[in-house]
Amino acid sequence: MNHLPPFQTPLNRHSLTALESWLNQLGAERCCENPCSWKLMQPTWSAQIEMRQDELMVTWDQDGKKSKRCFSYGLPRIDVEAAINQGP
Repeated sequence: MNHLPPFQTPLNRHSLTALESWLNQLGAERCCENPCSWKLMQPTWSAQIEMRQDELMVTWDQDGKKSKRCFSYGLPRIDVEAAINQGP
């Protein structure tokens, strides 16, 4: 398992391997069709996490209602993780 930088470290200071490890630790699984896309399943909602060139885009789905947010890679990992886990 890869060691991650401290929680306060911005995402843009993580290697690609560290970002992938972080998403795995969150419980997300890489989508087969798109290696930049990850799916996170929770009991009451799901999230599609897409690693884009300039941002991390998260689309939550709860009972067919979708909401979307984009997170700058300049944000600390702890803040992005909290927002993702908060859900829609």
